[in-house]
Amino acid sequence: MLFRDSAAAVAAECLSGTLFFRLTEQFVHLHGHKPGPSEVRSWERSIPLLASALTEAGLGQVEVLLEYGLPLNSKRADAVLAGVHPETGLPSYVVVELKQWSSAEPDDNDPSLCRIDAYTRAVLNPVDQVRGYCEYLVSFNGALAGHPERISGAAYLHNATEFGVSGLFAAEQDQYGQLFIGERRGEFIDFLRSKLGAGPGAAAADELVNGKIGPSKQLMAVAAQEVREREQFVLLDEQRIAYRTVLNAVRRAKQSDHKEVVVVTGGPGTGKSVIALSLLGELYRQGITTLHATGSSSFTTTMRKIAGARKREVQGLFKYFNGFVTAERNGLDVLICDEAHRVRETSANRYTPASNRTGKAQIDELIDAARVPVFLLDEHQVVRPGEMGTVAEIKEAAAKKGLQCQVVPLDGQFRCGGSDAYVRWVLRLLGLEPGGPVMWEPDGKMQLMVAESPQEMEAFLEERRSQGYSARMSAGYCWKWTKKVPPGQALPPDVTIGEWKRPWNVFGDRAVGGAPPAALWATDPAGFGQVGCVYTAQGFEYDWSGVIIGPDLVWRGDRWVPDRTASMDPVFKKKTPDAVVGRLIRNTYKVLLTRGMIGTVVYSTDAETREKLRELTGAPAREPAVRNGQPGGR
Repeated sequence: MLFRDSAAAVAAECLSGTLFFRLTEQFVHLHGHKPGPSEVRSWERSIPLLASALTEAGLGQVEVLLEYGLPLNSKRADAVLAGVHPETGLPSYVVVELKQWSSAEPDDNDPSLCRIDAYTRAVLNPVDQVRGYCEYLVSFNGALAGHPERISGAAYLHNATEFGVSGLFAAEQDQYGQLFIGERRGEFIDFLRSKLGAGPGAAAADELVNGKIGPSKQLMAVAAQEVREREQFVLLDEQRIAYRTVLNAVRRAKQSDHKEVVVVTGGPGTGKSVIALSLLGELYRQGITTLHATGSSSFTTTMRKIAGARKREVQGLFKYFNGFVTAERNGLDVLICDEAHRVRETSANRYTPASNRTGKAQIDELIDAARVPVFLLDEHQVVRPGEMGTVAEIKEAAAKKGLQCQVVPLDGQFRCGGSDAYVRWVLRLLGLEPGGPVMWEPDGKMQLMVAESPQEMEAFLEERRSQGYSARMSAGYCWKWTKKVPPGQALPPDVTIGEWKRPWNVFGDRAVGGAPPAALWATDPAGFGQVGCVYTAQGFEYDWSGVIIGPDLVWRGDRWVPDRTASMDPVFKKKTPDAVVGRLIRNTYKVLLTRGMIGTVVYSTDAETREKLRELTGAPAREPAVRNGQPGGR
C-alpha cells in the first residue's frame, strides 16, 4: 500500500495538502518513477471526499489503507477501511473503489460492463470490480479466509447523479459489491456506519496486513476436490518422473528453506498439462500454496472452466504469466507455469501502467514468485516474436540467481493417436528437425490425408462429425481478421479461398451469432464452421483436424519458402528479422498439424505445395486424396 493512517489523520493531511506529496513519494520509492498526472489528480479529487464521509459518519478512528495491493497480483484497491463491527465488535473491513465518473451506461445491455466518455473500450462496472477485490482477498488473505463475512465492498461514484448512472444499478449488488453515488451521499455514510464502529481500527488493519498470503485452506480443499476427483489422471513413465521430481523439490524447499527450478519439456500430447493438473490437486491436498499460470488466454479460460466449473473460487487459482510483476519474492510455495513456451521477454505491454513497467524479465518474475517454479514447455511451439520459453533461457536465468535447475524430458506421446511417427514426420516436413521431409509411412495410429480443395476438406470433417467425432478447421494467419462485429450481425467470412468463404473464430470473450468466444472455440461444438488460428488452437486437441496452409509458407524446388508479406499476423513487425519470421511461421504450422487425435486433413492454397504434400503422403498425383468421405491414395 502507499499510505496508512486513521481517517482523521487522512482528513487532516488532505486539508493541508501534504497527503498527496507523501503518496507521490511512496509511489516513487516502490516503483522507481513518479505517478502519472491522472493518478495524482484522482487522489486529489477522490480521497478528500472519502475522508469527509468517514469524518461525518463519526469514524475518525477507522484505519484507512490507500492504494492497497492485492496479494500475488498487480492490482490495487483504492482504499481498504479497517475497523470493528458496530454490533459484534469483531474486525470489519470495507473495500472502496472510488470513481470520478459523472455519467456511465451499461455496454451492450450488459450491466457488468459499462461505457464512459473517457475510455474507448468498455470497462468493468465498479460494483463488479470491487466485488472481485473482496472475493480475491477472501481467497488469498489468511485474515479473511475463515471469516468471509468480515469484508464488504462499495463503489462510490462521488460525482455521479442518478440520471447519469442509473443503468449501472442493474448490476447484481450484494455484500461484496454495492453502488453509491454523490447525489445520495447520505446512503454511503449510512452504509459505512453499518459496517464500521467508532472504535480504533489499527488492530484490525494489522491483522489484515499481516495475514498469511496464498490460497486459503478452504480454497485449496475445494480445488483438490475439483481437480483430483473431477478427473482421474493416470501418469505413466516420464510423466510420473516429472511429477515426483516436483514433489521432491517441494519437500526439499520445505525442509531446508531451499529454492530450485524444475523444467518439464516435451512435444504436443506428452502430458504436460495432465502433470500440471495432477500436481495442483496433490499440492492443494497437502495445503501447499500453489498457483497455475499460462500465457494463453484460451488455455487459461478453458482450465478455469474445466477445473472450476462447479466452484467459481477455484477459477482464481489459474493466472497469467504477466500477473506476477509485483508478487512478493517466494510468496508462493509452487508456481506451475504451463505452456511455458509462451513466456514473453517482459510482462509489459501497451496497456501496462507506468507503475508496473519494471524492466524485469518475465522469466525472472516467475522464478522469483515461488520457492519451486515449475516450467512445462515445448520449444517448437514458440510462435510469436518475443516469446522466450526455452530450456536454455530458463536455465540461464536460474544460473544467474545461483539456483539449481532440473530438466525432465517427456518422451511418451499421447496426442496424434499416440503416434511418435506422425509427430516426427511433421517436424521433418517443416524443417524443425534435420534430415528433410520424408514419406509418410502409415502406422495404424494416425491418419493423414491431402485435400484438393477447402470444400473437400470441410465435407470430410463434417461427415466425421456426423459420426460423433469432434473436428475443427484451422489456418495460418493469411487473411485479414475482422475484430469488431456490430451487435446482431454474423461473423464476416474473412477466410476466402476461391468460392469457399468462412469466418475466423470469434475475436474476444463473447459469443457472436452462435459462434463461441475465442477461448472456447476448440472445445465448444459450435466452434466448427469457423476457422481457428494458432492462438486459439494452441494447447488443445480434437479428433479430426483440418489444416489450411496459406501463402505464407510454400514449397519451391527442394525447400520451404516463407513469405512474410502473405502473413496478416500483427505480431510480425518490420524490425522482426526474416529468419525469425520464417521459424515462427513453421512453428505455427507445427502446432496446427499436431492438434488431431485420430487424423489430419491438410490443404495448401498453393498448387506446387499441394503437389509436394501429395508426393510425401503417397496420394495419386492431381487426384483427390479424399473421395466420398473416404481417404484415397493408399
